[in-house]
This record gives sequence, structure tokens and C-alpha cells, in this order.
Amino acid sequence: MSTNAAVAGRVRKAPSTRQTLVSTGVGNAVEWFDWNVYATFAPFFSKQLFNGADPTSAILATLAVFAVGFLARPFGGLVFGWIGDRIGRRTSMTLAVALAAFGSLLIALAPTFSSVGVLASLVLLVARLIQGLAHGGELPSSQTYLSEVAPREKRGLWSSLIYVSGTMGVLFGTFLGVVLTSVLSKAQMDSFGWRIPFFLGAVLGLYGLIMRARMPETEAFEGLTDGAKKPKHPLWRSIVEHRKQALQVIGMTVGLTIIYYVWGVVAPAFAISSLHINPTQALWAGVGANVVFLIALPLWGRVSDRIGRKKVLIIGGAGVAVLHFPMTWLLHDAAWQLFVSMSVMLVFIACSAAIVPAAYAEMFPAHIRTVGVGVPYSICVALFGGTAPYLQQLFSDVFHQSWMFNVYAVLMVLVSILTVLGLPETKGKDLRH
Repeated sequence: MSTNAAVAGRVRKAPSTRQTLVSTGVGNAVEWFDWNVYATFAPFFSKQLFNGADPTSAILATLAVFAVGFLARPFGGLVFGWIGDRIGRRTSMTLAVALAAFGSLLIALAPTFSSVGVLASLVLLVARLIQGLAHGGELPSSQTYLSEVAPREKRGLWSSLIYVSGTMGVLFGTFLGVVLTSVLSKAQMDSFGWRIPFFLGAVLGLYGLIMRARMPETEAFEGLTDGAKKPKHPLWRSIVEHRKQALQVIGMTVGLTIIYYVWGVVAPAFAISSLHINPTQALWAGVGANVVFLIALPLWGRVSDRIGRKKVLIIGGAGVAVLHFPMTWLLHDAAWQLFVSMSVMLVFIACSAAIVPAAYAEMFPAHIRTVGVGVPYSICVALFGGTAPYLQQLFSDVFHQSWMFNVYAVLMVLVSILTVLGLPETKGKDLRH
């Protein structure tokens, strides 16, 4: 093939802005919807899939499975990262959303504890492990794809789509919870209402799969191949060579993942189960706060394209560290308190959430970009993000020492700030190599 023909072929395959944003965003939103409706609806199905004789034990067991699901994410980061760096970013993204939808379908069809005993809990565990595997591959794959196709001067803005679309998935799940708890009685929610979002997640996953299968590959990945040949970079050697960057990914992520899951994902469920705030009102407060988050994300992404990644990451970390305790003290027994505290925290969480996809991608060369981010990121989220809801519930409801968890959360945020201080500024970096 002549050089001109090759260039022409590449131009024809170049994705449009709309195609890139919609296909990436929809698939990512479906993944986040599947993953996070578990936390939203946990108070309703915990007594159905575990022994309902002890409600506190049932909710703790449900959150423990939520944490265990995170254990599969590092394996997902490795498997789907390998696929993304060797077969293609598009293939990795497509397979990830398909696997997540299958896990959601398993939960929707899970038998109850009263009918099959511990088998019900086992089905839930298997489904969450499947979703953990898929979600461990989704984020690094979609983050890498989006960062590589974004204009370098707008990469921070474009990267905010990851959490924008993900939050829309979370928001839709929370809104669905509001609707269902409004139109169905508590008995109906406990009986069958909680299954509806998981069925819906399976259907939406099929739609996301079709959209992603039609996406073109990125220019950066195509540059790694020569005709039919695959990249010649041994995976483990590349991982070892970039171990410093892997540790930096963990350091950057540890504070964000804990704070995000506490304030952005499980806060309404915690308010319902531990603070006894009205379920419908708590879910509405969560919807409102996530709308604030959606507005803040692209604004911070645009700011990072102007002043740099490091400054925005530090602003966010400092804001979260300073405000976590005051917002925790504000939250007692009213939905308006939940809305205010969530909104304030999510504005500063948005600093990091908006731009870490771009910052991660800018840390690694193209031949290891997906797996280089995916493995350390997933390990960190599994160890710290996945356990955060369980530890928060445990220290609040069992030990009655919630301040200990809050100290732990703030200390991890300080670790992230210190890590960012040691990073070079990468705004506008060429990602084709």
C-alpha cells in the first residue's frame, strides 16, 4: 500500500467528535450504572439475598460483597489492559461493557435467600466478581481511548467525559431509585422492585456493546502496529520498567477513590441505613448533588487545559481534606443536609475526577498505556475504594467511632496530594508515542 493510500485510509477511519463522545460516554455510563445501582439498592435487596433475620448483618454482608467485587478489578485491568495494548482499545472497551451487562443480568435473576439459602448469596458474589472484572477493564480502556483521540489542547476537557458519563449512569440509577421508591411500597421494593434496575442495566449494556463495536481504532494504537504485526513489547518487562509510574497512579488515586465512594456513590444509602433519613428524600438529595458534580466536571477540565493538571489536582485535594470533617458534622438527620454536604464535597472531588483520565494517559507511553494504568488503578480502587463503604458502615453502626474512618479518609487524601506534588506537568503532551 502506498503512503498516500495509507494516510487516506487513516483519515477515513478517523472518528468524528460526536461518534467518539457518544460511543465512549454511553458505554461508560452503562458500566457505572451497573456497578453503582448495587450500592443504591443495597438496603432493599440485602435482606432478600442474605439472612434477613438480622438487618445489620445483612447490610454489612451486602457491602462486604460490594468490596469483594473490587478484588476482580486488578485482574480486569490486566486482562483488558493487555487486550487494549495488543488487540485494540476498541475491542477492550466492547468486551468490557458486554461482561458488565451479563453480571447485571445475573443479579436481576438471582434467587432469594428464603428459597435457596446461601446459594442466593453465592450468585450475588459471582455476579459482582464478573462486574468487577469488567469494570477493571472499562475505565483504563475508555480513558486511554478518549485521551488518545482528544485534541491535545482540549484533553483535560475531553477527559472529563469519563466521570460526566459515569455520573450520568450513577444519576440515572439514583433517579430510578427515587421513582421506584415513590411508586412502589416498601414491601414491593423488597420483593421485586430492586430487580428492575439490574434488568435495565443488562438491556442498556447490549446497546452499549453495539455502539462500541462500530467505533474506529485510535491513531496512537495504529502507530504501534506494522501491517499485520503486533507490538513487540513484552508485557511484564514493560510493567517493571514503568513501576515508578504505577506507584504514582496508586498514590494519586488512593485519596480520590475513598472520598468519591463515600460522598459520590454510597452517601444516600448510608443516610438511609445509618442516619434513617427518608429513602425518597435521601435519593433526591443524591440526584441534586450529582447534578452539581456534572456541572463542575467540565469546568475543571477546561481549567486544567489552561493552568495545568498539577494545580487543579492540588486544589481539589486541599479542598477535600479541609472540608471533609465540616461536611460530615453538618450531616445528621435531614435530606437538605445530605444535599449540601454532598454538593460541596463533589465540587472539589470534581477537580481530580475530571482530569485524572488525561493525567494517567500522559504518564505512560502508548505501548503500555492501557495496562500500565489499569493494573495499579484497579489494585488501588480494590484495596481502598471498594472497602470504604464497608469500613464507614462498620465504624458508624458497630464500633460507633465514625471519626476514626474520617481520619483515615483525610490521611489518604494527603497521600494523594504529596504524590501529585512530585509529578511533572504533562498538559499538552503528545500521546502518539
